[in-house]
Amino acid sequence: MMKKNLLKWPATAALVSLLFVHYANAQQSTGHDMEYYITHAPFKMPAVTEPHFNSKIYNIKDYGAVADGQTLNTAAFEKAITACSTGGGGTVLIPPGLWLTGPIELKSNVNLHADRGALITFSTDHTLYPIVNGKAQTLLSGTKLENVAITGEGVYDGGGETWRPLKKSKASPTLWSDMLKAGGVVSKDGSMLWPTKEAMEGEEYLKTLKGKANPTAQDYLPARDFLRPTMVSVQNSKNVLIDGPTFKNSPQFALNPKNCTNMIIRNVTIFNEYWAQNGDAIDLSSCKNSVVYRCTVHAGDDGICMKSSGGKGDALNDAALKNIVIADCIVYHAHGGFVIGSNTDGGMQNVYVTNCNFVNTDVGIRVKSSRGRGGPVRDIYIDNVYMHDILNEAVLFSTYYEDEKPAQPGQKFEVNSKTPIFSDFYISHVYGSGAKSAISITGLPERPVSKIHFSDVVLSATKPVDITEASTITMDNVKILSPQKTLITANNAWDISLKNISFDANVNTLINATGEKSKGITVSDTDLKNVKVGAGSAAGAVKVK
Repeated sequence: MMKKNLLKWPATAALVSLLFVHYANAQQSTGHDMEYYITHAPFKMPAVTEPHFNSKIYNIKDYGAVADGQTLNTAAFEKAITACSTGGGGTVLIPPGLWLTGPIELKSNVNLHADRGALITFSTDHTLYPIVNGKAQTLLSGTKLENVAITGEGVYDGGGETWRPLKKSKASPTLWSDMLKAGGVVSKDGSMLWPTKEAMEGEEYLKTLKGKANPTAQDYLPARDFLRPTMVSVQNSKNVLIDGPTFKNSPQFALNPKNCTNMIIRNVTIFNEYWAQNGDAIDLSSCKNSVVYRCTVHAGDDGICMKSSGGKGDALNDAALKNIVIADCIVYHAHGGFVIGSNTDGGMQNVYVTNCNFVNTDVGIRVKSSRGRGGPVRDIYIDNVYMHDILNEAVLFSTYYEDEKPAQPGQKFEVNSKTPIFSDFYISHVYGSGAKSAISITGLPERPVSKIHFSDVVLSATKPVDITEASTITMDNVKILSPQKTLITANNAWDISLKNISFDANVNTLINATGEKSKGITVSDTDLKNVKVGAGSAAGAVKVK
């Protein structure tokens, strides 16, 4: 369904013109190679280098592979990859053709190269995917590798429709009807269509294993259809290159490298349908010294997402995810264009997002976590981002992800190692039109969101700015266009600096301040003609410099 144009007041033409000028100027300055973004990162970014491979070619056809879309080529892939690795490394070539296979496991010093015209389809026979570490085996995987690559312009199809459930709320009536005809089992409440009875009952079955000591892979088999595999994941590896392929129709996450160092993800296309449950596109989990460059994403869940869990040692001083550059990427449909979280307990530091487009995403810049899964996230730099037609927030900071609820009267929480800590974000030259909400920041009473700096930002939205439980928020040369009469709502927000703020003529109150913590809110270099500066129970906290 097409969304309505949410911007219908006279500022529309001016804003669109302004966005076009900024976008045109940005496009004229493009053409930067990956090395440019690495060297111009706002923190000391280590060099990121490509792995090199021997020149020998191992064609999968020479190992018995047949490109008819009917012959299962799992053994041929395994033989070619093993021969390449044991022979000193090189390129395993997938030529043009239709190649049916089960799971593929990569090895060190192997470049798996799929030529343009190669279509690799992963079998929908789930018995081919054994249980590994409590989940069905990843379709294309590698663990503890050095010098490994997935390259070429081939297409990988994960057969995800045989694994994923479908939420009725996400489906059009026609899609729901077609999927029902294709088979599957509807949940008792009618809200979910599961591909099999085993998938639907898998969660309940897993509860029976919680009391069992050291459950085996065999124990998990009855829930295999529920334990959906990731499509592509290289883990605990270094010197990784993923360059050129398309990954589509994944059972769960499409591309999810974990604990990788010195990694390049470049010219990758991810296509998951908008209704693909948990169909994240690119999720970096606890990776370091990595670049995501010129990738294009259409996802059923988060677009380009940073995750950090299970970090060893002190997450505050040694973040598990660190030194990441994301540049020249486009995210179309997704729950978020650029996303942090929800798992951040391993810590994150030094992430740079630049020259990206987010179009028709649920949220533009999405920073999310909650008590019990949080950790320190700091030194995040986002600039030259252009967004349009955002369903909800253009910029969102939320510490109440999923089922987390605000504290009840008298209820208090202590800060611990799993408390979300969002600080030292620098968001500049961000332009967006047609969002539901421009900026929403929500921290925790025990740990506010802090040190968030906005500069040179233009956003149009139905709702303007909301700040709750936050401190040290600065806005400099920020323009917010909204039909609302109050521009900023602040509840328990302190040390807020508003400088050179612009807004539409309908605004009659700059800021409505409430909450006993609200104080130190200053306004400067702002045209306040015909505008009331402060309102609300904490109006005295607002001062004009």
